[in-house]
Amino acid sequence: MTSPRTTTFPHTIVFDLDGTLVDTAPDLIAALNHVLDREGLPPVPMQSARNMIGAGARKLIERGLEAEGRTVTVEDMNRMTADFIAYYADHIAVESRPFEGLEAALDDLSARGHRLAVCTNKLEWLSKRLLDQLGLTPRFAAICGADTFGVQKPDPTIFRETVARAGGQVAASIMVGDAGTDVGVARRAGVPVIGVSFGYTDVPIAELKPDRLIHHMRDLPEAASSLMPPRPPQ
Repeated sequence: MTSPRTTTFPHTIVFDLDGTLVDTAPDLIAALNHVLDREGLPPVPMQSARNMIGAGARKLIERGLEAEGRTVTVEDMNRMTADFIAYYADHIAVESRPFEGLEAALDDLSARGHRLAVCTNKLEWLSKRLLDQLGLTPRFAAICGADTFGVQKPDPTIFRETVARAGGQVAASIMVGDAGTDVGVARRAGVPVIGVSFGYTDVPIAELKPDRLIHHMRDLPEAASSLMPPRPPQ
């Protein structure tokens, strides 16, 4: 039987974080509701707030305020964002957990020789703190966030620089994510994208037409392999 290592090129598999690698919604929404409570506003229900996640802390707060018909000044938003980050940093992995099947899927991809990286709109230091606390950091050759290169998804620069930092090549890379920013960055970088259906998005991921759509992490290695060119004859 041919081993996986001889059937595909080593690729760089680049992951979104929130809603793709880790179910972070409980802790993110707890931080949002902490901020809203301090402003005298009611909490946002978990289910409706899940789809507010994915564009960074500031946007999450904006969406939480919009749900209550509120707008604030730039100064107030800056204060609330700082409050959010301080609270979230101290409660970053209270309930956040890797999605079912993630670690086995990462083991499989690593066994095939592929590089793994994280490209997220979360701040880099928060991303590393979360992955550290979940014991996942050593699995990734690069962990890059919204502040790493000064741009966010879907700007393709963040994807290209993440791949470079991981020691890979854009032409041999794949994006994995749960939302429009992930599909968008992949399209702009000219790479395939795998969508996951269990994440956070205001537009169903299937409607964004990723190259592959998976409903469980157990399906990731096969989906990734289907997007990789075969090794040419020796």
